[in-house]
Amino acid sequence: MDKKNHIIITGGAGYIGSLLTSELLRLGHRVTALDSLLFGGESLIASMAHPNFRFVKTDVTQPRALLDSLRGQPQADAVVHLAGIVGFPACQAVGKEVAWRYNVEAVQQVYEQSASLGVERFVYASSYSNYGFAEENAPVDESTPLHPQSLYAETKVAAEDFLLAQKEGPAPLIFRLATLFGISPRTRFDLILNQFVLEAFAKRELIIYQRGYSRSFIHLRDVVRGIILGLDAPEEKVRGQVYNLGTDDGNLTKDEIVNLVLKRLPETHIHYKDLTFGGDMRDITVSFEKIKRELGFEATLNADDGVREVLYALQSGLIKKPQDGRYRNARFIVQ
Repeated sequence: MDKKNHIIITGGAGYIGSLLTSELLRLGHRVTALDSLLFGGESLIASMAHPNFRFVKTDVTQPRALLDSLRGQPQADAVVHLAGIVGFPACQAVGKEVAWRYNVEAVQQVYEQSASLGVERFVYASSYSNYGFAEENAPVDESTPLHPQSLYAETKVAAEDFLLAQKEGPAPLIFRLATLFGISPRTRFDLILNQFVLEAFAKRELIIYQRGYSRSFIHLRDVVRGIILGLDAPEEKVRGQVYNLGTDDGNLTKDEIVNLVLKRLPETHIHYKDLTFGGDMRDITVSFEKIKRELGFEATLNADDGVREVLYALQSGLIKKPQDGRYRNARFIVQ
């Protein structure tokens, strides 16, 4: 972005938000981070001294959260909406009413407040879990019908439907994110690759359910790069557009992820269990041709890079207590 903008990040202390904050500040932009600090705010401490950074503790489900947070501040150019109940275990844990309030109603409120503030662009982090399953095992792209299989995906689809119906106001841009991995100022260990590395490192064993299922994976730093490309892209490539954010090389089975872990921790014992869970049962291959063609996105890191990075953070003691609850959006984890 040649022009230095004022970017609002909801969920700014989270897994994506904290890293996006630091990268936007590095590029010279002004950032206002909003977060309720459900998992603490240590992830933003390094940004506090930056003259272009401002933090506001607030709950975006409140009717005037964005308006009150921006009172007396410079005009905001874009909102990146990351706040919400993330992941199907977390949504199942809080129940439909709470999940809907945070993942659907809050999106509507934040968008409407953004419109009243004159914001030009509204970037929304959705999920490829919205596809649910692929008909005839064909790769899914942005035109593929959605078959949400979990409460989490249902809320994401509903939020997308609202944003795609907006013909005036901030230009809505939707990214359907692949499964993330990698280290962040607020790292998560309830994501498959990160979790597998931790379990192998700490216990020297992995218990795998849903063996053979294919998923799509993307490094956190590449997701941040993709979001910034979306902030920078011309409006005709943004307004009302949906992009799968990931890489074709990230379409991997669980067994392939396990093999990457075994390459670095070969003493790990693998146990497979034939157990089916309700909810998020993704077994799909995702096409990322559109984001490559339209936004010029190319991933720079692969799953092996992620395994190496997470393992180094654990072995070196950079993350001292990875089992702490603050590193998980929900305690129940499906492998």
